[in-house]
Amino acid sequence: MDTFTDQFLALPENRAFLKANMMGPNAMRVAEELGADLGINETMRILDLGCGCGLSTLLLTKKYQAQVLAADLWISPSENYERFRLLAIDDKAIPVFVDATKGLPFAQRYFDLLFSVDAYHYFGDTSDMLPGLVPFVKHGGCIAVAIPGLKYEFGKDVPAAMQPFWNSEMERTLHSPGWWEALWRQTAGIALITVREMACCKLAWQEWLTGDHPIVAGDIKMMQEEDGKYFNLIQLVAKVI
Repeated sequence: MDTFTDQFLALPENRAFLKANMMGPNAMRVAEELGADLGINETMRILDLGCGCGLSTLLLTKKYQAQVLAADLWISPSENYERFRLLAIDDKAIPVFVDATKGLPFAQRYFDLLFSVDAYHYFGDTSDMLPGLVPFVKHGGCIAVAIPGLKYEFGKDVPAAMQPFWNSEMERTLHSPGWWEALWRQTAGIALITVREMACCKLAWQEWLTGDHPIVAGDIKMMQEEDGKYFNLIQLVAKVI
């Protein structure tokens, strides 16, 4: 059965929209897998943290009719508002500027769900980030994250095929499921529900490599060398207790 993402991409104009707005592995497809078991519905208030150009926001508003605060550091709220207006989701999606490393400008226990696709690894790799997010989610609500990662920790033994592409940012942000699980288990006030590799990894990466973003050309070469041996997508879900 086709997913919402497959149905969306059946139209040529939507495929063009996706190519123009991806900032990494197809965030719409990743968001759909991440959200599948979270019980999302139209009554929920969701923080889409690190929403980029709003592909995950589009999924949350169109598939589930949820109310979404679409927060990003790199993409301006004005730019996302124009995109949301053209997509006819501006009644459901509110674009805001947020730097998660500076703290969230919201009321405590305001959100039913904190949702983040292809962004959390950039700011969430420290022991104090997750504890700083927990107070903004209602008791019984969830924090759900999907991020690029590694099948195992490289440490100082970066595979030869990856060495031409490896840099300090990748070293800091890309980790194994076990690494992320150990980090999240340090946080009080949550029950860790899921840590796993995601099934959509191969397809989401393939779709990204068709995109218009200027870094795609370099990623095509990297993924040819990687050949499914090292990278994954990691899903983390915790319930606030």
